[in-house]
Amino acid sequence: MPVLPLVNVNDADAMAQVLRERGACCIEGLPAPMATVELRDDLRRLQAEAALAPAAVGRGAHVLRTDLRGDSTLWLDDPRCGAAARQYLAMLDGLRVALNPRLFLGLAEVEAHYAVYPSGAGYMRHRDRFRDDARLPSSRMLSLVSYLNDDWREAEGGALRLHLDDGAIDVLPLGGSSVCFLSELEHEVLPATRERLSIAAWFRRAR
Repeated sequence: MPVLPLVNVNDADAMAQVLRERGACCIEGLPAPMATVELRDDLRRLQAEAALAPAAVGRGAHVLRTDLRGDSTLWLDDPRCGAAARQYLAMLDGLRVALNPRLFLGLAEVEAHYAVYPSGAGYMRHRDRFRDDARLPSSRMLSLVSYLNDDWREAEGGALRLHLDDGAIDVLPLGGSSVCFLSELEHEVLPATRERLSIAAWFRRAR
């Protein structure tokens, strides 16, 4: 199975080039080791406080369908989130600023949430943005997933499967790693044999 190119978080030129040519890349150094620990601790605290809620599916009218999507989420700008979440959101906004003049996508804002998938849960094949949504001012243009898992093993599953023009690519949810891709690409989250912790983010045009 093919693999995605790996780029450094501080090399916006290389990141933009790979996104233009391949539509997706893995990002080295995102989150940083200390940030990964702090974000995981923050997420565990929020779990203990029952702050996360089951995620819904659908455009417009959202409905709960755990057979299609099994994660629970909380937006990083929620006041219940800690300093680590606010700092990470600010870092993502810095990445938006760096990528914007290189990709010409009109990226005006970033949004992100914690996501927890229990053992056996996944997310059906879908797009974060349909191609005709590009005309909408608030479209999601780039998607990014950061992983917070500790000591993940390949046999535990839980990969993000990206469906590219030249075939599918599976990205394991290794803690301290991220994957960025065009929001129009089809992708899915495969079930895992243990709980899976991540942050899902989107770079959007202006609302």
